Amino acid sequence: MSLRQTLIRANTTRNVGPLDRVIRAALPFVVGGLWLAGALPAVLAIALGVLALMLLPTAATGACSVYYTTGISTLKPAEPGS
Repeated sequence: MSLRQTLIRANTTRNVGPLDRVIRAALPFVVGGLWLAGALPAVLAIALGVLALMLLPTAATGACSVYYTTGISTLKPAEPGS
């Protein structure tokens, strides 16, 4: 398998479950709220914000290349016949 095929498969294989997707989608709002409330120092807020924003595409697509690489999946296996 070529590198291109591997990268495409890593970014299109669904392996993020529903609860994981909700958590990933909520993190940017939580970090933003904490920053606006003054609970996070600016440097920490920026670092956490960048990390949280990086999770948004994986929440939207349901595919995480890091999970694919490590063989992790939070998505329940499909029932046979469905």
